Amino acid sequence: MTQRVDLSTVMDRLAIDDLVTGYAVAVDDGDWGAFRALFTDDGRADYRSAGGAEGPAAEIARWLADTLTDVPVRQHLIANRRVDIEDLGGYPGDRAELRADYVSPMRLAAGTDLVTGGRYHFTLVRTGSGWRVSAVVVEERWRRGPA
Repeated sequence: MTQRVDLSTVMDRLAIDDLVTGYAVAVDDGDWGAFRALFTDDGRADYRSAGGAEGPAAEIARWLADTLTDVPVRQHLIANRRVDIEDLGGYPGDRAELRADYVSPMRLAAGTDLVTGGRYHFTLVRTGSGWRVSAVVVEERWRRGPA
């Protein structure tokens, strides 16, 4: 691999990291316009394992906005990011997969705490506007607090 290709891969990884951080911040801040902007036009999200919905990102943004009205405090942490960028013979391609663990502590409107954890599976594509989410699947693995 040449130094130029290595730099390109590092830049892609940084951009992907920024995208995933933007996802967490958008959900925590309830910024549904920012949430939608992270996705491709045909992007989808699947929250079914957490008892939620699956569908186009715009529909999921509306569902999250409605669902999270009872959760005024959220702090969404994403860690252990494992990125696999498509390899085109030593050059980075325009597709990537990212698996990352999450912990999501929340304070419900009733004053009780809820904490969930699990794994995200992101499918990402490079667009003319940078990396975007084409699909995300939430795999909730545990929860502590009210049902």
